[in-house]
Formats: sequence, structure tokens, C-alpha cells
Amino acid sequence: MKNNILYFILFLVICSCAKRKADLIVINSNTYIVNEKFETAKAFAVKDGKFIAVGTNQQIREAFKSKTIVDAKNQTIVPGFIDAHCHFYRMGLQQQKVSLEGTKSYDEVLEKIVAFQKEKNVSFISGRGWDQNDWEVTEFPTKEKLDQLFPTIPVAVSRVDGHALLVNQAAIDIAGITKDTKVSGGEIILKNGEMTGVLIDAAMAFIKLPEPSKQESIQGLLDAQDICFSYGLTTVDDAGLDRSTIELIDELQKSNELKMRIYAMVSGNKQEQIDYYINKGITKTDRLNVRSFKIYGDGALGSRGAAMREPYSDRENHFGAFIYPPERYQEIAKQIVASDFQMNTHAIGDSTNTWLLKTYKEVLKNENNRRWRIEHAQIISSKDFQNFDNILPSVQPTHATSDMYWAEERIGKERMKGAYAYKNLLNRYGKIALGTDFPVEKVNPFLTFYSAAARRDLNNFPEDGFQMENALTREQTLKGMTIWAAFSNFEEDEKGSIEVGKFADFIILNQDIMEIYGDEIPKTKVVATYLDGEKVYGE
Repeated sequence: MKNNILYFILFLVICSCAKRKADLIVINSNTYIVNEKFETAKAFAVKDGKFIAVGTNQQIREAFKSKTIVDAKNQTIVPGFIDAHCHFYRMGLQQQKVSLEGTKSYDEVLEKIVAFQKEKNVSFISGRGWDQNDWEVTEFPTKEKLDQLFPTIPVAVSRVDGHALLVNQAAIDIAGITKDTKVSGGEIILKNGEMTGVLIDAAMAFIKLPEPSKQESIQGLLDAQDICFSYGLTTVDDAGLDRSTIELIDELQKSNELKMRIYAMVSGNKQEQIDYYINKGITKTDRLNVRSFKIYGDGALGSRGAAMREPYSDRENHFGAFIYPPERYQEIAKQIVASDFQMNTHAIGDSTNTWLLKTYKEVLKNENNRRWRIEHAQIISSKDFQNFDNILPSVQPTHATSDMYWAEERIGKERMKGAYAYKNLLNRYGKIALGTDFPVEKVNPFLTFYSAAARRDLNNFPEDGFQMENALTREQTLKGMTIWAAFSNFEEDEKGSIEVGKFADFIILNQDIMEIYGDEIPKTKVVATYLDGEKVYGE
């Protein structure tokens, strides 16, 4: 009997010695690997921040040992979400400004500004989030009431999309602009021949907002990280960053204060920034990737700044506008194509999409792996879909469900056929990158998932879905938020799926987004977020 016990102990020792050490083992999970076959797994092991094995509970437990074992209790696990187009830094800074999201009238906007100033008492009031399309009176506001409330303190608050700015007379006086100031690529809105205080696109540049201090910038980045981790985002594509912000991000990542992975699109609004980064070359670390430029093609549909081929249906003889002269986009594209960088251009109106696609095609000369992106790709002429064969569409599904109430009135029934056409874009390119454009839309990626697959709002309107011929399947949606988004960043070999050799970025969810009823998707919560196998959110 003693011999049998000794043999059994010896057997356990031998088995234990044969097992490989892992930093983390996860068992009893419902893991969507998001590999080529879209398989699932029960368990996986992590070592040195990367997945080292994926398989069944038995396979992982027999092959590995670890001091840290997470029993997922059959909860769903997916790769860490990647937001392919957002404004991470801007959203963080917004936490320190007046928030006007969800306001239902101009009076409510004014009430929030007054309450903010009473609490903060700042010398220059700024913020964002109003949307006149959500008000009973859907016209742009005017500045008279702002002038009465704040006769000496400048106020500048942007529309939800960042393409229109409401300012008071104090801010106008500092800027030195008048109703006769000339604007290229934007508009100073007038009413009865006088300034209303609303500036569109390029006209917004006349208003010089106070620059945040370094400490405010740091706090903004850290606040944004906390919010994103709570929603399961482990990589964000920040669309349009200045050199100083990119260098601050790099500094904070190197000191391990900022852990979020960031695909930084350099703002192309300054020629010296384009020159600097092309001469410097690609910057790539495990957390930072600088290899693309964000270029603005036009404005937004909500503020009628998107450039259209025919006049807007709800404003006579108004076409919107390009941000730059057409030939400027050709100049930028020729400079970028001669480098290893990617060009990612904001294009909402059909005129802008037509011109940018033509420009891309001329300089790319049928190159198939440059992965140049059209950001938003919102309204496409029918003949232009074919040009997405080697140009990657990067879209934000919640734009469709935010705009669906008024978009047809703005552009007409015929042009709506090519609007928010995500399935058509996917069918042409073979992949589609999904993001939110936060803080234009909410950070919550489950709203992205719901809008892409169900095409309804949170009140389940419309009952049959909005233009459902362009809805994505749940599998396509999850890929668009993970592996296809990684592909759009040239990072598909290191993230976007739960496969051996990739960063151990994953999230545990409280319900299975691939199987639950559609209207339950927005209620999904993140239980835990892991980056490099380290828990960065959750109890």
C-alpha cells in the first residue's frame, strides 16, 4: 500500500514537471477565437503577454500550470475590441469641458452651459455635443441668448460631429471675424444678413481655443483610457493627432502610465507634420503605431458640410464643400504614396467620395496592399462602389442609426440607396473596419455591434431595421471590430484574434453577443478586460 502511494506521488511529480509554466490560464469559457474558421474554444494559456495555447479544458490543464487560473464560468470571451476610428484624446479632454450630449432643445444647451460655468468659473467656456437634429426646432441655433448670458466671457461649443461651432460675440471679437470674412472650405452662417454665431468646418479655425496644459492633456489621456477599458477596448485608432500629442502618448506608454494600444493617425492639416513623419518613417512599438495620416475631405451631413454632387434636398443650391481645393488632395496623395505611410481620408458626401476614390486610384496604380482607407464612406454613388476593390472602407455603424431619422430629407430617396451601405462595401473589398467616431457617437462598442447587425435604435425603431439589405451578420460585425480592424492597421499578425503568438488582449462578457436576442445586445456589460494577459478592468 505504501509503495502504491509512493508511486502515485512520483507520478504526480513527473506530470507536474512535464507541464509548461503559464502566467495565466483561463478555463470553462465560451471563447470566440475569431480565426479563419471562426471557431470556439473552452480554454487558453498566456505567457509573457501572449497567447501560447488555445484548446479544450483538458488540453490546457494537462499541458500547463499557473499560479493564476481564471474560471470563466461559461461566460463569453472575445478578442479585445479595436475601435477603428475614434477621437480618444479629444474624448479625454472633453471630460474637463461642458458636455451637451443628449440635449433636446437650445434652452437645455444654455442651461447646461450656465450650470457648468457656475461650477467651474473658467475664463473661456468650451465643450461639445449639441445636435439641432434632435431638437423640436431642427434649425441651427443663434447667439443672441448666449450674448445675453455671457457678454464678456467667450463661449465656443461644437456640434456633436465636430463640424460646426456655436460661438458668442465675445469669442467672435477675439477672433476678429465679421460677416464679410472670406472662408474656403467652410461657411459663416448668416441670418437676415447678420452672423448667427454658427461656423462650419474651416470657419471654425478662426476661433482659437485655449491650449490644454500638459497636466490636463495627461489627465485627458488617462480618463479616456479608463472609459475605454471599461467597454472592452484594447486598441483605439485616434483619427487626427498632432505631433506633440503623439509624443506625449509615447512618453506615457514608455513610463507604463498609459497602457492603451493606440494606432495614431497623424493630422494632415499641417504640411510640416506630413513632412516630419514621412522623413522620420514609421514608428512602431507594442503599444504605439504611427504609420498613417488623417486627411479631411469634407464636413458632416448633419451640418450640411458634406460635399455633394447635387444640391442638398433640404437647402436650395447648397452643395457643401471640400475642406481643401481638389488638387490639394492629389498633392498629398502623391507625397504619401512615395512613402510607406497609409492615407486615411474623411469622406462623407458623394462628391468627396468620388474625388478621393479617383485620387487614390490614380496614385496607387492598382497596388493591392497599401490599405489606404476611406473614413466614413457615408454616401456613395452607385458607380463608385467598384472602386473599393483595393481601398479599405472604415465605417461607424451608429452613424446610420443616428442619422436615419432625417437623412432622407437631407439628401433624397435616390441618394439614400448608396448611403450607410456597409454590406455593399464589405462585398466589394472583402473586409470592413468598424469604429464609433467617439465622442461624436457614444464609446460603447455594443451599440456599434447592435447598429451594424440589427440597424435599429434603442427603442427598436424601425421595427424591421433601417435599410436591412446593408446590415452585417454578427460574425462579420465581430470581425469588423477585431481582426478586420487589426488588418486595417497592418496589425493582424499581432492582435484581433485569440491565437497563439498574438497579444493576450481579451474581454469577458456577461452574455453571449453572438446568440442572444438582438435587442439584448446593447445591454451587454464587460466583466473584465485583459491587456497582455493583465487585468486592466474588472474586479
